[in-house]
Amino acid sequence: MSEAARQHAQRNRNTIFVEDGTVLSKSEYASGQFVMRIRAAKCAAAAKPGSFVHLSCSDTLPMRRPMSIMRADDDWIEILFKIVGQGLGLLSRKEPGDTLSVLGPIGQPFVLDPERPNALLIGGGVGIPPMVFVADAMRADPRYRPLAILGSEIPFPFDVITSTLPFAAAGAEVNGTMPLLESWGVPTRLCSKQGYAGCFPGFVTDLAARWLDTGDEETLGQTTVYACGPTPMLKAVAAMAERYGVACQVSLEEFMACAVGGCAGCAVRINLPEGPAMQRVCVDGPVFDSRVVDWDAHP
Repeated sequence: MSEAARQHAQRNRNTIFVEDGTVLSKSEYASGQFVMRIRAAKCAAAAKPGSFVHLSCSDTLPMRRPMSIMRADDDWIEILFKIVGQGLGLLSRKEPGDTLSVLGPIGQPFVLDPERPNALLIGGGVGIPPMVFVADAMRADPRYRPLAILGSEIPFPFDVITSTLPFAAAGAEVNGTMPLLESWGVPTRLCSKQGYAGCFPGFVTDLAARWLDTGDEETLGQTTVYACGPTPMLKAVAAMAERYGVACQVSLEEFMACAVGGCAGCAVRINLPEGPAMQRVCVDGPVFDSRVVDWDAHP
């Protein structure tokens, strides 16, 4: 093994922790969606935007579930999930004071680039949490100018409010926003084809393209798109970024077993300068440059 390969294989050592987490709070939203805050001090201290955790949902289930981190503070993390299957159904039954095993933080995070301070954050469904984490990191740094576009075809997992922050190309009637991002001063607009009040009636890429259309060459050259969501959405975002010539990082979603690189069950095809390769979404990702992902091979 070459020195570069050895360093690559070892870069995750001593960065992932296992600890007993304590549920601090749980909020329930429509369509079986939950926001849960968990005390997990080691994970919280090391988490970065794009990191995820592997949670034990119940003592009766041996397999953990991967969950994106939406926020991280001094000793707690916050996750957003929707009940899909037995595991997340059991997780939703956890109450404040209950304990669960937390493995994390895992994965390569988004890379914030101060040379491209215009940040377009695009989140779809349960891909919203990493975008909130990116916004949280950027709001503390005056160099960045983040704005977010969030999409969902079920009711949003927060109480939609009317934004007072300007958002170029959205139109006055498109004014629905996420209260948390509004309070942070991050211009945000919501998209849905379900006819929800205040939402843009189309895909997130439709509204994103409208915003990109307002930018000149200098603006686009200083823009990075950050995205997380279902694969069809990410494919569309990557194609849009290519069309406008803007940098783009995507957080891929994949089924995972071990989530620490051992089983390679989450491997995807990546086009590197030296040729195509299979890389693991869990530890080589989940964040990748959209230009290196082989979208034709990605299911």
